Amino acid sequence: MSIDDKLFTVKYVNNINSHLTNDTKECKNCKEKCCTFICPANVWQWNNETQTMTINYENCLECGACRIACPKHSIDWKYPQGNSGVTFKKG
Repeated sequence: MSIDDKLFTVKYVNNINSHLTNDTKECKNCKEKCCTFICPANVWQWNNETQTMTINYENCLECGACRIACPKHSIDWKYPQGNSGVTFKKG
């Protein structure tokens, strides 16, 4: 089973507010952009043209890898509030 097939089995209850935020200035100055390739769910996407980071928080698996890998420590990561967030199904 591919990673995309496995990600398809994950259910996410969306919250209006993202549980992920970033320091946009630090992201612009970051050469590595580790978050864009360490995340197994492609939550972080850097746009070279606009020099902005898109955060697809509704895809987040809540693993925390982005927060650990960020060399600038510019990611503020919290668990989603209430009953929102990821639910894993055995598949």
